[in-house]
Amino acid sequence: MLDQPKQKTPHAIDVHVGSRIRLQRVLMGMSQSALAEGLGVTFQQVQKYEKGTNRVGSSRLQAIANILGVPVAFFFQQGPDVSAQPQKDGSEESEEIAQFLTSSEGIALNRSFTKIKDARVRRTFVRLVEALANSG
Repeated sequence: MLDQPKQKTPHAIDVHVGSRIRLQRVLMGMSQSALAEGLGVTFQQVQKYEKGTNRVGSSRLQAIANILGVPVAFFFQQGPDVSAQPQKDGSEESEEIAQFLTSSEGIALNRSFTKIKDARVRRTFVRLVEALANSG
């Protein structure tokens, strides 16, 4: 029987960095193609970076930071704890929030929500969303 090559699972840091690249790119309204053009790579390569399936080298990460107008440290903020001892520090919840905020729905909801000036309306909206989430 022939051995099948093992599929490598992306490292948590690579996935996190990729999600932060996507977050900033989308917040800027930039397409994957535009970022790819600035980097001199294909948009498929940018997709792989954003999914964490391809690691981003240090010089490439610096170029991405320059194009997106953020410091390199931005890509590591609120990242996973990769210490030898697993900790229950809310990082799973943080990851869920990061995934939501990088989704098109999360970005649209966040942009619209921050435009609501009346604090009472914002609180009412949050209660409505919580009620909807608990009803199903």
